[in-house]
Order: sequence, then C-alpha cells, then structure tokens
Amino acid sequence: MDPMKKAAELRKFWHGFWPARALITANNLGVFEATKQKRDSSEIARKLKTDPRGTEILLDALAGLGFLKKSRGPHVNTYVNTKDTSTFFCRGSAYYQGDILRHAENIWQSWSSLDNVVKTGKKARRGQVNFDFEAFILGMHNIAVFKAAPVLKEVGLKGVKSALDLGGGPGTYAMEMIKGGVNSVTLFDAPETVKIASRFIKKSGVSGVKFLKGDFLKDDIGRGYDLVLMSNILHSHSAGDCGLLARKVKAALNPGGRAVIHDFNLEENRTTPVSSALFSMNMLVNNAGRCYTYSEYKSFLKDAGLSQIKKTVLVDSIIVQGRFLG
Repeated sequence: MDPMKKAAELRKFWHGFWPARALITANNLGVFEATKQKRDSSEIARKLKTDPRGTEILLDALAGLGFLKKSRGPHVNTYVNTKDTSTFFCRGSAYYQGDILRHAENIWQSWSSLDNVVKTGKKARRGQVNFDFEAFILGMHNIAVFKAAPVLKEVGLKGVKSALDLGGGPGTYAMEMIKGGVNSVTLFDAPETVKIASRFIKKSGVSGVKFLKGDFLKDDIGRGYDLVLMSNILHSHSAGDCGLLARKVKAALNPGGRAVIHDFNLEENRTTPVSSALFSMNMLVNNAGRCYTYSEYKSFLKDAGLSQIKKTVLVDSIIVQGRFLG
C-alpha cells in the first residue's frame, strides 16, 4: 500500500475521538434541544448561554457529521435537527439516547487515566472522575430499550412464575418480564440504583415489580425463583466474584429453574469482536471486570452446579443458560 494512503488510514485512529467529543459536548450543552426548530447560531448561543464563535464552529462540525441540517441564507445561516437527531437525542422520544451519551462523559474521564491504569493495574480513582450516576443508570435503559424484548424472547418465559432481575439497573428487563406474563418479578440492586429504578418504573406506568436493596455479592438475594437474569453485570466483576455470584444464583433457584447470563460476546481468542475487546479496556479503567468468553461463562454455571448449559449468540451479545435440576 502507498505509505501516504496508509498513514491517512492510521490517522483515523488517533483522530477518532474528535466526532465523539463533539457529540458528547453537544449533548452536555443541550444543543439538540435548542435546534428542534430552525435557528441561527447567534440565537442558539443566546439560548445555550455559550460563546457565539465557539457555538457556530461546533454547529458546523455537527452539520458536517450529519447531526444537523444547515441552511445558508443571504444574511444568516440556520441549523435544525435531522429526523434521527430528534429521535435519539431529544428528551421525550421512546428511543432517547441522551442518558447513555451523558454517561460517555464519565467514560471519557476514566479513559483519560488509561496510561496510569495500565502502568499500575489500579482502576481510575472515582475522586478523579466527576461521575454522573443517574446518567449511568438511565443510560442502561437507553441501551436495553432495544434489547430487552428480543433477549427475553430468546430466553423464553413460558412456565416462569417468579423471576429475579439481578443487578437490574433501571428495570427495563424487569418491566419486560412483567409484560411477558411473569407473575412475580423482583429487581435487586444497590439502594441508590433502586431509588432511580423505582421512580423510573413508576413513571413508565408498569406495576408489579418488587425491589430488593443491597450488594448481591454480600447480601441475600432471595429464594424461590424460576429464573434469575444476570444481564450485563458479570463484565463488571472479577472471575472469582462471577463464580461466587453463580453459586448464589443456583441456591436461589427452584428445582428446574434457570440461571441466565446475558452479556458481551467475546470469542475464545479474546480479540474479537473488537468492540468487546475494547469494552474490556473500559472495565479495566473502571473496575475489576472484563468481557468473558463462552467457555468462561459456562464454567461459572457448571462449577456452581448447573447443567444443560447452552448458548445463543445475538448480534452483539450472548445468552448463556444453565438449569438447576434439584
């Protein structure tokens, strides 16, 4: 390959953060709420209380990236959201992604410590990161709103009367289980998370979800469940803690009940999909976890005493199920 062309390709990697930062900043400042209707840059700057020059440069970049439509006039230029921008980045939309984009600010700060994390093996200190916890929890709903129904369809809820959504965050999966006909659904999570989830579920209009507060590695998670769902929680924990959690889940199941892991899919080489390999780095800077392979998920369940273990690979995740035969 021509060295000049190859160098241009490589530059895409170290310039890759530019579009991300522009989008995060736009979301932080409320740009897309201000551009629901057509406005010129000075009007948008006044509305946002931002610098006119900086605002115009940001708006032009966002238009270049395809998030805004720019119209050039004889005296002023105007900007307005595209249809997709209003769908995904304006509050009130069923597919709003602004919370997970706010959480990207948390991730941005953590990743800025990557050099030191790799040198020391110690995660980024929370005191160094202005962590928006609510954005993290509600951001999980932004992602799960697309996944909960198809994941639970693959899992199958037939015959499930009592279920536990372990580490259930905002309660997206718990609500979907209620909609799927499960009689009793319990969401277990930390007290600060349950506070957000209970408010969010009430606002959503779904009734019937019960709550347990605590640390699922230390506290009792209840008993008598036909199904325990662990959706996107194992990647936040060490392999040892994943094994401990699997044993607690097995003890909480009714005979014939199932433990279900839903998480990132990582091939045995641990390099693909690259999105999962990179997400392991996200865990490196934030906690003791990483993405795991199917053989590792299987060993967590098998070593806990579960059998009939099977997997289903989805577009960007994996479901691993094991049954407690009693």
